[in-house]
Amino acid sequence: MATTLSTSSTRWQRLVHHPASLPAVYILLTVAATVVQFLKSSNLPYTNYNNYIIFRNAFYHLLQGQDMYILHLVEQYDLYKYSPTFALLMGPFAVLPNFIGLLGWNALNAAALYWAVQQLPTIDVRARRVVLWLSAIELLTSMQNAQSNGLVAGLIIGGAVALERARPSRAALWLLLSVFVKLFGLVAFVLFWLYPRQRVRFVLWSVGLGIVLALLPLVVVPPAELLAQYQSWGVMLTADHSASFGLSVMGWLETWFGFLPPKTAVVLVGALLFCLPLLRFKQYQHAAFRTGLLAAVLLWVVVFNHKAESPTFVIAVAGVGLWWSLQPSRRWPDLLLLFSVVLFTVLSPTDLFPRFLRKAYVVPYVLKAVPCIFVWARLTYELLTRNFAPSLLLLLPKQLLRRFQLPLFPSSLCPRIRSIIDEAGQVWSGGRFRGSR
Repeated sequence: MATTLSTSSTRWQRLVHHPASLPAVYILLTVAATVVQFLKSSNLPYTNYNNYIIFRNAFYHLLQGQDMYILHLVEQYDLYKYSPTFALLMGPFAVLPNFIGLLGWNALNAAALYWAVQQLPTIDVRARRVVLWLSAIELLTSMQNAQSNGLVAGLIIGGAVALERARPSRAALWLLLSVFVKLFGLVAFVLFWLYPRQRVRFVLWSVGLGIVLALLPLVVVPPAELLAQYQSWGVMLTADHSASFGLSVMGWLETWFGFLPPKTAVVLVGALLFCLPLLRFKQYQHAAFRTGLLAAVLLWVVVFNHKAESPTFVIAVAGVGLWWSLQPSRRWPDLLLLFSVVLFTVLSPTDLFPRFLRKAYVVPYVLKAVPCIFVWARLTYELLTRNFAPSLLLLLPKQLLRRFQLPLFPSSLCPRIRSIIDEAGQVWSGGRFRGSR
């Protein structure tokens, strides 16, 4: 019996770690989400992929000179809330039949997230797999709602990848595109500050490309119409700000403590805490610190977003995966946090979670958001206090570590020996990374 279980476990591990497994799963999820939502019957006068219809219609409303930011209840349910530029960029999907366009849209979201994580040079292959496996179900939730969250996560991570590779023009483009999809992408621009040698070029590229992208709809509409669209967008966003608390810190404070502080005050406090790690200038040289700040961005833009919904959490869960990749040892508080993310954030909206518990506790007490809030708090503490210099053992070949059964982060070493190892690793890392940027 034990032999059978061991064999099954080994086969499962081989399947999970096989290079073709993740691409196959992401393709399968994309096709399944599209087919099910397209064919699913609805008693409402709208489709089950209403968000895609909103994006598609925005393209035609832009071309026809109609106000994109008012209700068009004959055509769609809910408002269009993205930029005029995004509406224009939806053109290649909008001209296709709905099923093909929806499939292409979902494929873009899945591919963006998959590509960006696989390209991230600051974590190893195993950590990338963890991030992608952890994000898979949340990505499915987002695609079932035809949302743009996989794309936004991919663009933010892609911007970090470009900065790591000293390509400020590409970083500016990816991050600007995330902003023109969802405005909270602006938070990710803080990442450029970690790369002193790229700051000036990044700012110049951001200004130039930002102007180009903002004015891009002029290829199909006159200036007066575009200005009117931007003005209407501003009015809609102002009204939308007070609409709800969402699955966020604000929603958590309200449902758990009956505390209703002004949203602006909560965001400002969160922004202050988010920016404090930037004062640790000497840590900029360490890849782990930069990865941690990227994870903080992905978490912050969700847990401090008063409009955060269940599909938005693919962004936050990707941040959780990056945070987990930075843990030098699997201590029980960190394991408990990860377990709570999997249970409440990832699984609670699915049929694997008991429905009565979801209705009685998860939804009323915003339990989907709470684990991510705690992970963000934990990560912020680590960014403020931890030395992210790599241990000298990390510089040794992995085969050698396995040969002598040396742990990557040897907590059992004599404190003095460990201190010497960490100091040596810091000196080596500082010399290497400072010169590369």
